[in-house]
Amino acid sequence: MTYRVNGRSFDQEPDPGQCLRTFLRALGHYGVKKGCDAGDCGACTVWLDGVPVHSCITPAFRADGRAVTTIEGLGSPGDLHPVQRQFRDAPGFQCGFCTAGMIMTTAKLTEAQKADLPRALKGNLCRCTGYRAIEDAVKGVVGVAKAAPGKAVGTSVNAPAAEEVVTGRAEFTMDTHPDGLLHLKVLHSPHAHARIVSIDKAAALAVPGVHRVYTWEDVPHRRFSTAIHTDPLVDPDDTCLLDRTVRFAGQRVAAVLADTVGAAEEGCRRLAVEYEVLPAVFDPEEAMAEGAPQLHDPVDPFVLDPVHNTLVEIHAHIGDIDAGFAEADVIHEGTYVSPRVQHAHLETHGSIAWMENGRLTVRTSSQSPSIAKDKLAHLFALRPDQLRVFCKRVGGGFGGKQEVISEDLVALATLDTGRPVSFEYTREEEFTTASPRHPMTLTVRLGATANGRLTAFQVRNVSNTGAYGNHAGETLRAGGAAVMLYRCPHKKYDAYSVYTNTVPSGALRGYGMTQPAFAVESAMDELARALHMDPLALRRRNTVRPGDPLVSLHEGPDDVAFTEDGLTKCIDLVDAAMARHADEPSPGPGWLVGAGVASSMHVTAPPTEHLSEAWVTLGDDLVYELAVGTVEFGEGTSTAHVQIAAHQLGTTPSRIRLVQSDTDRTGFDTGAFASAGLFVAGNAVLRAADAVRDRILECAAAHTGVHVVMCSMDDDSVICGARRVPLAELVATARARGIRFTAARKAYGSPRSVTSNTQGFRIAVHRVTGEIRILYSVQATDAAVIINPAQVRGQVEGGVAQGIGFTLTENYQVDADGVMVNPNFRNYRIPAYADIPRTEVLLVESSDSFGPLRAKGIAECCINPVAPALANALHDATGVRCRALPLTPERIYRRLAESRPMATGLPT
Repeated sequence: MTYRVNGRSFDQEPDPGQCLRTFLRALGHYGVKKGCDAGDCGACTVWLDGVPVHSCITPAFRADGRAVTTIEGLGSPGDLHPVQRQFRDAPGFQCGFCTAGMIMTTAKLTEAQKADLPRALKGNLCRCTGYRAIEDAVKGVVGVAKAAPGKAVGTSVNAPAAEEVVTGRAEFTMDTHPDGLLHLKVLHSPHAHARIVSIDKAAALAVPGVHRVYTWEDVPHRRFSTAIHTDPLVDPDDTCLLDRTVRFAGQRVAAVLADTVGAAEEGCRRLAVEYEVLPAVFDPEEAMAEGAPQLHDPVDPFVLDPVHNTLVEIHAHIGDIDAGFAEADVIHEGTYVSPRVQHAHLETHGSIAWMENGRLTVRTSSQSPSIAKDKLAHLFALRPDQLRVFCKRVGGGFGGKQEVISEDLVALATLDTGRPVSFEYTREEEFTTASPRHPMTLTVRLGATANGRLTAFQVRNVSNTGAYGNHAGETLRAGGAAVMLYRCPHKKYDAYSVYTNTVPSGALRGYGMTQPAFAVESAMDELARALHMDPLALRRRNTVRPGDPLVSLHEGPDDVAFTEDGLTKCIDLVDAAMARHADEPSPGPGWLVGAGVASSMHVTAPPTEHLSEAWVTLGDDLVYELAVGTVEFGEGTSTAHVQIAAHQLGTTPSRIRLVQSDTDRTGFDTGAFASAGLFVAGNAVLRAADAVRDRILECAAAHTGVHVVMCSMDDDSVICGARRVPLAELVATARARGIRFTAARKAYGSPRSVTSNTQGFRIAVHRVTGEIRILYSVQATDAAVIINPAQVRGQVEGGVAQGIGFTLTENYQVDADGVMVNPNFRNYRIPAYADIPRTEVLLVESSDSFGPLRAKGIAECCINPVAPALANALHDATGVRCRALPLTPERIYRRLAESRPMATGLPT
């Protein structure tokens, strides 16, 4: 067969049944991405004779004799196609994993299609941007600008890798194929709870191309936690690389290593496993009851109460909660349920390992290569110098890649065979085995006087950690911040993290606060209505103010600074914006219109130790090399770090060369999560840049005889009094004196700051079908000093979009046996372009931050108030209060029928 790809001809026979996506990637066209392999996400879009197609569902043989164009054939850095230029300049991407497919679709749109983007882009998904930036790119809106020397901060400069992303040249984890690469696939348990009696490997090993089969008998027996934190003591070591007992449907049973993915999958199918099926429990309340099946051994030291499957309990209070309720004129109590939610980053988990100069090297899709390295060293008894872990660009994370769940198996196989090994999750494996958001059930009881002063604030939180405890305790403690938002003399927080025979829960954007925010902000709305008060007036009446203790779990001292009232400013901005849009027209007859608001506060770094180290060096080429361990996966820290360095060094971002996320080439970095990529690593960058700047200025002062206070940086020179000294001259002078312009500095996640946000929605609800349409969306965020306005806006828009999915469309459905029944994009339904409104983003600039240049990380917190604001708007429109998510049309229809039958058009 003859294929013409990007103008070059190939005579090559595809494998039987091979799709065009894998065929093109085998030819080295890595811009063609895998997001779903089901035709749902569009990340693999290419042109076939000029027509966009999803290459994952297009058989390769259909391209025989036809012209295929991939993103690499559309344009190249320095010679961009007009649409690539538009996506660069909007900017129309964040992580960039979907961008190639999005561009390939967009570049073929007619003017009529551009006028109907909800239909035209229905086949392309983006999890990061919230789609507004993509719309701007399609329409040619320019959102970036160039920065003058020393003026990078506050300017919407473009990402360092922008041209590589829009041309498909940016490397992601799986965009390589070392010689001799073997492929690993996993057999997953069909049972929620079982003991493996035996595994017969013979038939699997007989499959041509199969090299190894690994079971619990073939792996190191060192327990660990898959969760990534600096302090290993905050997560229980309750997980084995492969275990003889399986505790959820989908758990690893065995791993097969083969020459091809197909051979490895066939090997998995041929494994003969005998199970002893054990009783299972799926509900955390039932798991805590007497006589429930026990998931972990009573002698396991990490379990607080193995008989009741309780991993962690928190019991904290201030004041006297009974006295507080006795003082109240009105008491509200309600129970609110937040379900599992999948991260649905378009790049699935994956790792590639190989041996290099006698050392194990792991290339992985992780939010923390430094801690992944530590965990692998522990598992395989390696010294730090025997191991390197690094990341290329990562295709989305949202906390899902704050785990070690693919690196361990490739490391095992490479150490065993000495050969390169690849392990890439399928989309189904991502849904059924990767760690979703913790399901939580929260009961909130509030007491208030008739004038709206809170007297009692009680929360009970039951969190379903699943089969293993990764992130169980930390998310439970984070949820305690939900009682921090409002002043009240009597508070009580009781929380339980419970093992069940379900997929282990993990970190997800909002990290333990999204579920409590839904509960508390819904309850505040209900309390306001019981008091016949405006919900915003009740919030203003009780919002914590500077000078008040930020009391959540205790009254003792902490490291959180709160000196400026950003939250009230956010509330005021949203209140005014909602008033301006009070007359948004209804879609028509049969629609009920309402408005809702909600607020949130979030600490800008995790409570456990967070550390980052940055290195800055002025090279002989007069370019500053900035080395920092933080991974880039769409959160924009790479751009912010470059801007901070350029700002402090008095130069432009173009003269900063970034090296990142490589344990051989960068210092330790806890990881890009909890907004610490900006707040902590940004401070390390600032300090290292300052140290190099000071060294350059001191050298310039000595060289010219001018006092150092008269010297200042000026792009590629230093101004010393009336003289302008080129950096090249100073570098040569310094070299002659044995001086290098280089420095390393560390930063820690303490003291911490607080960021606040308020979300408002105006919605229409169809009185018969229960469908929700969002008429207006606005969020105000206390971002403090803004490093990059376009990126801040994009992060808020993306967080709101993800929150809308969490609230309205995403439904993680599990059957009676604990098996997820909709493990694909088509049925799980992350939002598409048509589902997401444009969100007006209002930024509050404050100065009470300990972040770099007083900036605050805001990517984490913006999702928190979305669900309660929508639930409050639903109640305002219909009088129906839904206390369980998601707010699907079916659920709303049932509630309407139960509480207001006439409104549904049904007979009473």
